[in-house]
Amino acid sequence: MSIQTRRERERAERERLIVTAARELAESEGWDAVTTRRLAEEIEYSQPVLYSHFKGKGAIMAAVAVEGFAELAAELRAARTSAADPQQALTNVGAAYAAYAERRPALYDAMFTHAIDLPFASPQAPAALHEAFAELRETVRPLAGDDDLETLTETFWSGLHGLLTLMRNGRLRYEEHDRRLSILISRFVG
Repeated sequence: MSIQTRRERERAERERLIVTAARELAESEGWDAVTTRRLAEEIEYSQPVLYSHFKGKGAIMAAVAVEGFAELAAELRAARTSAADPQQALTNVGAAYAAYAERRPALYDAMFTHAIDLPFASPQAPAALHEAFAELRETVRPLAGDDDLETLTETFWSGLHGLLTLMRNGRLRYEEHDRRLSILISRFVG
């Protein structure tokens, strides 16, 4: 192994360590606890080492978000492909999306509520973002009829996100979550 290859591997390992530490800290204490100083302490490197990988907290959050989108895409794909028919796929995907947001609230916030430097809804968006949206689109496709598929998918996604965000922020009754999700899905399947 060349010295250059070893350095690249070590750099990738440090970057992975930073992202993992940020994610764990955010999940346990919230994003306000994630600072470069705190991350440097957690991974036992200096702050300049963190800055050699990321411009700051926003860039770290963006890396965490990209990782989250890849995970979400995989979970949505599993939910969609395990269904017997399009209606069941929509139900499965809606439930998987909601479960993901509930299971990983800080990660979901990095992906969808905090301002991060990632392009969305554009060709420049990272592949993981495209993959997650594609899973929603493929779930909606058999039910789209004459509707514009992209817009209908955005509407379904917006409905899921809105329900989850309002519930998580105490604006909707938690105990009615499953019922609201069922109503949303039933409106899409007709």
